Amino acid sequence: MARLALAVVVLLCLHAGTPAAGTKSAEPGDAWTGRQRFHARMSAVAKSSATTMEFKHRLRVCNAYPGSVPVDIFHGKHKLTDTPLEYKSCREFTPPVRAGDKLQFKMAESNAGSFAVSDLPNNDAVLVLVIYRHDTMSTAVAFESHVFANLINAQVAVLDTYKGHAKAALRIQDDSSAKTSRSEELRYDSVVALNPGIFEVAMQGEDGELKARQQFVALNRESYVVIRCGVEAQDGAAYKEELIVFPQSDSKVFRAAASPSARAP
Repeated sequence: MARLALAVVVLLCLHAGTPAAGTKSAEPGDAWTGRQRFHARMSAVAKSSATTMEFKHRLRVCNAYPGSVPVDIFHGKHKLTDTPLEYKSCREFTPPVRAGDKLQFKMAESNAGSFAVSDLPNNDAVLVLVIYRHDTMSTAVAFESHVFANLINAQVAVLDTYKGHAKAALRIQDDSSAKTSRSEELRYDSVVALNPGIFEVAMQGEDGELKARQQFVALNRESYVVIRCGVEAQDGAAYKEELIVFPQSDSKVFRAAASPSARAP
């Protein structure tokens, strides 16, 4: 049976974020070896800021913090969000992000937490940053981040930001309209490369119950994130386990690329 996932690219070097008073640093491109990271850092020191600015670093932020108060994001003194970022939503920004920059997150004008960018690769890259609940007891925030490598195939980073006792596994499977019925597990804290296609991401509890399902269209050269979110709060409102898939690629684009006329010389 043909496999959905081409390969596990690399385990994410993600760390639990800190409470609101602290900061969390982004990791460099996780598909690099230790020697490549070293040379990249040494090269970055030697290059001027003008040279670094030649690279396009896209910033994608997902709000996986369960709550009714949306999030505003500031890059230094500049406000990135025209409208606050609602829970379970993601957005792309294109500010000139550089190592040492700090992103500030606010909820209803109150500081929620900050994220410090420690390093970025010397090439075009997509930085994904996720804000979520630190624990079930407090309202403190935490962060996860990943810098995607430049690959031809689609990539998907899989994160579990749910806080609570419930356990659930994610699977990627062919869409219900497909002629095949392939299915594979998506492991948390991993990045996988995929062939382009129209899939579904399903979340199943330990008892086998289907908790959530969402369509996932994978296109070549695109970087995706799949997030399990929610909280079993000990104080305040609880939010059930749900899925975030971003970005939402258009299935028409995939079908057009897969059509016989598109493949003809």
